[in-house]
Amino acid sequence: MNRWIARLIMSWCVAWTVQAESPPVELAAQQGEPGPVPISLANEGRAAVDRAVQWLLAQQQEDGHWSNPDFPALTGLPLWALALTKSSEGEAVDKAVQYIVSCAHDDGSIWREPKEERKGGGLSNYNTAICMVALHALGDPALVPVVQKARRFVANSQHLGGDVYEGGMGYDPETGRPYADLSNTYVAYEAMRLTENVEDLRGSGEARADLDWEAARRFISRIQNLPGSNDQPWASDDPDNKGGFIYKPDHSMAGTTNAADGTVRFRSYGSMTYAGLLSFIYAKTDRSDPRVQSAFDWAARHWTLDENPGMGAQGLFYFYSVLSKGLAIYGQDQIPLPDGRQVNWRNELIRKLLSLQKIDPATGHGYWVNEEGRWWEADPVLVTSYSIIAMEIALGR
Repeated sequence: MNRWIARLIMSWCVAWTVQAESPPVELAAQQGEPGPVPISLANEGRAAVDRAVQWLLAQQQEDGHWSNPDFPALTGLPLWALALTKSSEGEAVDKAVQYIVSCAHDDGSIWREPKEERKGGGLSNYNTAICMVALHALGDPALVPVVQKARRFVANSQHLGGDVYEGGMGYDPETGRPYADLSNTYVAYEAMRLTENVEDLRGSGEARADLDWEAARRFISRIQNLPGSNDQPWASDDPDNKGGFIYKPDHSMAGTTNAADGTVRFRSYGSMTYAGLLSFIYAKTDRSDPRVQSAFDWAARHWTLDENPGMGAQGLFYFYSVLSKGLAIYGQDQIPLPDGRQVNWRNELIRKLLSLQKIDPATGHGYWVNEEGRWWEADPVLVTSYSIIAMEIALGR
């Protein structure tokens, strides 16, 4: 299963290119297998992944979970990372699967009741989406019914209330309040696309589970800084924001600015822009669509791996993860910079991750962690999982 994500991403590239009305020539030329990473750099990247896999295996708890047992996604992410490497078999994987399945509910959701009341409840959408992808990545026919039930839960969790959140996803539909954000939305859209082939395995007459993808495209448009396609008054076409994305239709984690007429503008930022690009792709929006092109243009204008653009170190490794997926599926290895230079994102991302890996002197194992702990990134299990996924995609394995 070590080439599962590579095959999936390349199949999405081909399918998306074929259905695009008029892909730009420079993008069409990038389709097919990713450009070769230099052998020496690829070897270093693979060695870093191997060190990280050994580190992850050593962190697993006896009952099969990683990190915090209250959040199955924190076990799903390491399991997903292992499924992208040559480590998708063995006792550790079996124990992780058993743990995740033990968290499944009759309605298909995969989560655990929180020990105390918290905003977002048990994060049922977030946990279910990540866990169903991890289980599906293993390719075990015995897990198909679990994934099918999870898909139905996620499909039923899409907010279709006719307000600004219509088409998106929140942390927990059981909270009963209108809410959706791009982070939850992207993981749900991704989960539904990456697992959609299990729908072909349903019994005769059984209804298929899917999202309202037209509503999804409306929601994605509503959180992009792009006047003309976004019906919200805050959408801005200034160079710092045009084409980029925010967190939800009425809030950006990167803050606000005021236009000359006093209108409040929400700032675009890196991780949400790549999540928005991915969401448009999963919603099968044409490559030639101005919304897709503008998202990529924002990413190119703000290219850096030294920070999550607009957020500094906050969410940095989440940023690396969505960047690798977004650019791989988008199908362009060379990023055109404002000064006329081009950079190969695969090579640059591998080098950046190599520079950030920490080595345990006692074991020689490797891991990643963010000193800026917002959004759980003080957890090395979470961050190491993000990094393995990003590295594997960058390597094109």
